[in-house]
Amino acid sequence: MNPALLKRLLADVARGRVSPSAAVERLRHLPFEDLGHSTLDRHRTLRQGYPEVIFCQGKSLDEIEDIAGRICAGGENLLATRASEDAYGRILGRFPNAVYHRRARAVTVERRRLRKAPGFIAVVSAGTSDGPVAEEAAVTAEIMGNTVRRYCDVGVAGLHRVIDKLPSLARARVIVVAAGMEGALPSVVGGLVGAPVIAVPTSVGYGASLGGIAALLGMLNSCVAGVTVVNIDNGFGAGYAAALINRRG
Repeated sequence: MNPALLKRLLADVARGRVSPSAAVERLRHLPFEDLGHSTLDRHRTLRQGYPEVIFCQGKSLDEIEDIAGRICAGGENLLATRASEDAYGRILGRFPNAVYHRRARAVTVERRRLRKAPGFIAVVSAGTSDGPVAEEAAVTAEIMGNTVRRYCDVGVAGLHRVIDKLPSLARARVIVVAAGMEGALPSVVGGLVGAPVIAVPTSVGYGASLGGIAALLGMLNSCVAGVTVVNIDNGFGAGYAAALINRRG
């Protein structure tokens, strides 16, 4: 349950509009709801400001539909990551305003409009092949109430491309940088701006990139202060962290 709905319910109880027993019935699934196949965290919004997110990989279509229905029934916005077309179809059948972000493999349903956090989050991809991971970060940050600006295909193989974007990047509150191969771009960006940089190594690259391990190690060994690193291909984790930083900023 989101804080606004909880405050409204408590105010209605105080005014006598809702009986204590009726309020208990509405709250009986807090702090979690056991769905049998999953345990839905109903206090996530109260603790972190955003509801639980569905990681679709490995879940059945029935499970995804059930979890999505319960989240949206509580008036919360929905984000489902690593979602297939079939998963989107199931969610769309329940919620006609569901949007499938195909490149990010994510589904969003907006049930309530969030007040936009100040400033903007920059999401930067080194190459076009890094785009899906960068887009997952962007979609995550957007559904969490942030303005996102995308900067695509500005890797170090043509350094002038990212230099051209520096005046805009310098105004960002937080920057997410997705890069594969040797993973050098976050260090370049981090050395030129004053905002926190969240580096996302991607599994893009030739054999010696080792499925993103080379980029991961390169980013972890960055000599630039202010660069932090999430796991390989974890655009969601980067977008979520950027949203939390931007909200507190």
